[in-house]
Amino acid sequence: MNGGLIDWRALFASPSGRLSRGPFWIAVAALFIVAALYEAVTGPTLRLLTFWFVYPVLIASGACVLSKRLHDRGRSGWWAAPLLVAVMMIWPEARGVRAVLALPVWIWGVVELGVLAGEEGANRFGPSPLAPAHA
Repeated sequence: MNGGLIDWRALFASPSGRLSRGPFWIAVAALFIVAALYEAVTGPTLRLLTFWFVYPVLIASGACVLSKRLHDRGRSGWWAAPLLVAVMMIWPEARGVRAVLALPVWIWGVVELGVLAGEEGANRFGPSPLAPAHA
């Protein structure tokens, strides 16, 4: 974020930096909306042809968003891996053992990234995204 504006390209295409909770929730909602629209609009044949192009981009974008938020919490971006696996285990339909296995990871992810505040001040990943911008 820069001066209250979201840099969408950096948000979805770069894992570096930090991200506060508000923009994190906006980014997560945007990714889920895009995925849901893709599932709703494409038929089985078109989905079979385009799946390998659309979902890798969504997963990579999700990894960037999760990494930034994890950085704000003082964690390595590699902690995004179990969250992404949990999403893939239940998308587009949460059923059976996969849903049971993914649930604790989802609970941890929601609390860690969506509820708890980031580290105050600068950390090894950069300045706080809530710090006032210096002119």
